[in-house]
Order: sequence, then structure tokens, then C-alpha cells
Amino acid sequence: MVASRLVNRNITASKGRTSMRLEPEVWDALREICLREGTELRDLIQRIEKSAGAGGRTSAVRVYVLTYFRTAATNEGHRGAGQALDGYAANHDGSGKHDGAPEPEMHS
Repeated sequence: MVASRLVNRNITASKGRTSMRLEPEVWDALREICLREGTELRDLIQRIEKSAGAGGRTSAVRVYVLTYFRTAATNEGHRGAGQALDGYAANHDGSGKHDGAPEPEMHS
């Protein structure tokens, strides 16, 4: 039997203290978001809960983290971060169409 990679941490959610099990990478991403946004983890979790749909808190957190970084990965997000627009980002407008630049390799 393979041990779970999920890390259990206690958090303060909207309804008080509870625990959440997430991948270490998701916890790291949450910490990075808090640093970028100047907020505490409990405040971020409570904000995510308020906007969450069906699926539970951990699902809402994973979707929030993915959406946060996907938004940052758009051309507009790159411009806002002062990052160079070359290669893939410069040749994509978010429409799914591009000018023939090679697609990045996806590794699983």
C-alpha cells in the first residue's frame, strides 16, 4: 500500500477550527498566494469558502489555486508582473489560436 502524500493541517475556516488534507505543493502555493496578496492563510481560506460552489472546501481550495496561477500565466498577468513576453506567451492571445510557435512539451 502506498502512503498518502497529502499533508493534514489545522486551519481556521468560516465555521471555526478544522483540518484540511492537501498535497504539499498546494500548501506551498497557498503560502505563496498569501505572501503575494499580503493576507493570512485563515483569511484566504475564509474568502475561498465564501465563493465556493459544490464540492467541499478542499476542492474549492485546489480550484482557487489553479485559477489564481492560470490567471497569472495569461499575457495580461505576465505584463502585470513585468515579465518578458517572448516565445509562447508573446504568440498566444488566450483564444487558443497562435502564430505557429511550437507548443510547450507537457510531461506527466
